[in-house]
Amino acid sequence: MLKTRVITALVLLALLLPALFYLPQGGWALLVAAFIGIGAWEWGALLGWRSASRLVLGGVTALICAGVSLLDPVAIGAEVIYTPAKDWVLLVYGIAGVFWCLVMPLWLQKKWALSGIGGLLVGAVVLFPTWLAMVQLRTLGPGVLLGIFAVVWMADIAAYFSGKAFGKHKLAPSISPGKTWEGAIGAGVGVVIYGLVVRQVFGLELLTLPLWILALIALTAISIIGDLYESLLKRKAGIKDSSNILPGHGGVLDRIDSLTSTLPVVALFWLLVVHTAK
Repeated sequence: MLKTRVITALVLLALLLPALFYLPQGGWALLVAAFIGIGAWEWGALLGWRSASRLVLGGVTALICAGVSLLDPVAIGAEVIYTPAKDWVLLVYGIAGVFWCLVMPLWLQKKWALSGIGGLLVGAVVLFPTWLAMVQLRTLGPGVLLGIFAVVWMADIAAYFSGKAFGKHKLAPSISPGKTWEGAIGAGVGVVIYGLVVRQVFGLELLTLPLWILALIALTAISIIGDLYESLLKRKAGIKDSSNILPGHGGVLDRIDSLTSTLPVVALFWLLVVHTAK
């Protein structure tokens, strides 16, 4: 199992890194659209849909993302003129921010299930802002987007090892029995250390030090919420993984569960605080 996971991870990196660093912005947007389309296909499984309906959902989702990139290349940075903070973009991120920061804690408490049109709308709120953020944040530089990914990876790694070493108190036993409060605290510590190193190395002074640490802790909490949400949906659907498309890792949603919550929030922060300050 470990060997399969490592091989799949290496293959993914071999495909992702060249695309991330060398594809033109328009090509990157289309590639991510295909990736999110697979995620939508998996979302259909969480809704309990049959294979044909899932294929349609995945294809339509990919086409919508691709269509937006072609209809408004200025908003995604595919033209010389770049205008990321358009009204519709802020609306998309705003809805996602409210969903993850305000609605989701209640959702996890109530353990609501997905179904019907509501399930489709939630899927749109989860997947489309993720596509948009993954495309727009890349305009800051491939290394910046990779660094944002690393925040989530650091949270996962730190949570795993601290949970293994110190985990005693369950975080959400009815949703994800393996997660503990000690693991969550370890994730926060790991992300703060990572964030402080990045701040020092690259001279980032977007916020004062206390606010920077607070933002890192908040981002860790949001990433954990994204992870817990997908765990809840899989438990409700009675499945272990969103799919088996990535051997040893499950599906696309299993790999981007925390990114779906963190990327739109980071993008919203960037547009409202950093971009508007220029």
